[in-house]
Amino acid sequence: MIKKNITVNLKDGLIARPVAMFVQVASQFESRIYIETPGMKINAKSIMGMMTLGIQEGREWTVTADGADETFAIDKIETFLTKGA
Repeated sequence: MIKKNITVNLKDGLIARPVAMFVQVASQFESRIYIETPGMKINAKSIMGMMTLGIQEGREWTVTADGADETFAIDKIETFLTKGA
């Protein structure tokens, strides 16, 4: 399992369209991927769960990935959250 703190660097944070794109990125991987906040652990492959977080630019979130492709998954998610691609 890999756990990494990532600061969101998306101008509008994760609103509807970027959340859908984020979930698509997370869903490409076999690993279980979660976004953690104090008191919450949200499945990154769940669009409804991700919408509840209200991820904003400049906030730091803990991302965990656990599985065969966890390293690649964390790298792609970090790229998306910091560069939008």
